[in-house]
Amino acid sequence: MEHMQNPESLVAWLGFFLALIFGYVANKTSFCTMGAVSDVVNMGEWGRMRAWLLAIAVAMLGTNALAYMDYLDMTQTFYTRGTVYWLGALVGGLLFGVGMTLAGGCGQRTLVRLGGGNLKSVVVFMFLGYTALVTMNGILRIPLDSVLRAEIFTLHLDGMQTLPSVLGMRDTVSLLGVAVVLSLLLFAFIFGSKEFRGSRDNMLAGLVVGLVVVAGWYVTGHLGYSENEFMEKTYVGTDSRLAESMTFVGPLAYTMDLWAYWRDKRVTFGVASVFGVIMGSFIYSVFNRSFRWEYFNSPQDMFRHIVGAVLMGFGGITAMGCTIGQAITGVSTLAVSSFIAFFGIVAGAAITMKIQYHLIMRGV
Repeated sequence: MEHMQNPESLVAWLGFFLALIFGYVANKTSFCTMGAVSDVVNMGEWGRMRAWLLAIAVAMLGTNALAYMDYLDMTQTFYTRGTVYWLGALVGGLLFGVGMTLAGGCGQRTLVRLGGGNLKSVVVFMFLGYTALVTMNGILRIPLDSVLRAEIFTLHLDGMQTLPSVLGMRDTVSLLGVAVVLSLLLFAFIFGSKEFRGSRDNMLAGLVVGLVVVAGWYVTGHLGYSENEFMEKTYVGTDSRLAESMTFVGPLAYTMDLWAYWRDKRVTFGVASVFGVIMGSFIYSVFNRSFRWEYFNSPQDMFRHIVGAVLMGFGGITAMGCTIGQAITGVSTLAVSSFIAFFGIVAGAAITMKIQYHLIMRGV
């Protein structure tokens, strides 16, 4: 148990176990953010969308409660910093939404499907991860920095970019107050549906995913917190060296980086969470006897998945998160850019689904 006494290893291992729970429950309940949008757009069914919103409400309430109790410094996350790349969040979100529709699921769903034997997800995993890495550190960083994060499209705020801070409320009490109000409004909408109240799987998915995000903040923001010799705040076991929680685009890029430069890298909370989701999904599919090998139906099917993966990789890094990383983890901090990215993701997915429907109707 020596390695467990190392704070970095502890943070990584806890990230793995939290993600394992995430993957198990996501497979069991068919939790899928792309599916949530598809259900609403194509069938007018809000069950999985309400599960997604429940995860957001629980994460929002729990995260701000942690900040109120001094278990999380909200200023020490990359979501809340005062620089708002609003165009990057919007365009990145739109591209991610298009990509996840073409690829049949977002980053977390790709990992869940991979754990269930879906070989399409291996291709999506590789192309998404590599594109994310190239966007983060390679040639695709050029259009990102020169256009989508250009100064003209950037807002610089005095303090954090959270909703309360923008409104002039900067203490943890105000943060918690806004979170409580927004969460209660979401709870009223979510549980106003009798059909949702009767769906144990959707309620379980929303509750567990939300709590896993809160636990992730506690692990990295409290257990992973330390001070260096200059009394400066630092966080161990995360790629950003800040407090983090569940997200699945950046960690896929860091996974590629780890594989390429193993001797110089360490397994972090994010990288461990990637494999935790796969393992959790695999365990469920084996015990439930739902594990099935699946592959592409045609070359066109493979091409769509590759294009979708590339768009998710670029869009996810540009928006600084995915349907989990921005739309749950980011929104839990009440960050303005997270709400923008969330809107972009849903809009991109919905528009793509409508186009696909019309093409199918016209026999294209």
